[in-house]
Amino acid sequence: MRKFLIVGLGNIGEKYEETRHNIGFKILDHLAKKENISFETERLADRAEYKFKGRTFILIKPNTMMNLSGKAVRYWLDEEKISSENLLVLVDDVNIPFGEIRIKARGSDGGHNGLKDIQAVLNTSKYPRFRFGIGADYSRGRQVDFVLGEWNTEEREALKERMEKSVEAIKSFGTIGLERTMNFFNGQ
Repeated sequence: MRKFLIVGLGNIGEKYEETRHNIGFKILDHLAKKENISFETERLADRAEYKFKGRTFILIKPNTMMNLSGKAVRYWLDEEKISSENLLVLVDDVNIPFGEIRIKARGSDGGHNGLKDIQAVLNTSKYPRFRFGIGADYSRGRQVDFVLGEWNTEEREALKERMEKSVEAIKSFGTIGLERTMNFFNGQ
C-alpha cells in the first residue's frame, strides 16, 4: 500500500484557529470531518490516518508552531517511512489570489517561514507543496496583521467550496500523481 504524508501548516491555539495563516490546518480538518476520522495528539503533531483507493494518507498538523514545522515533518517522514516525493505540504500564500490553488513539485519558500524551516530541516526544496491563495488585501506594512487576521464574511462563505476543491486535490495527488494533479487543479 502506498503512503503519503499530508502536512497542513498552521499555528496551534484557539486564537489562531480562524486565521488565514491556518488554512493548512483548516483543509485537513475539513477532510477529517468529511471522512469521519479524527486527529490524535502524537509526537510533534496531531495525526490522523485516512485510507482511500488503496492508499494511506497520514495527515499531520504540526504542534511545533508554524516556524518550526520542519522537525515534525522530518519525524513523520522517518516514522512512516515515506519518501519526500510522497510529501505534500499545505500552506497559505499572499502572492496568489484568494481561493486559488497552486501545486508544485518543488520551489522556494516564497518568504513563508513554515516552508523555510521545512527546507532547512530536510535540506532540500524538492518536495511537493500545495499553496492556497489568501490574496494580498492589505496596506503596506500590514502583511502580518492580514495573514494572522481572520477571514472576512465573504471569504468565509467562499471557503466552503474551496475546501471541497482542496480535498479533491489532496486525493488526486495520492491517486493519479503529482503531474496530472497539477495540470488539473492549478489555477482553479
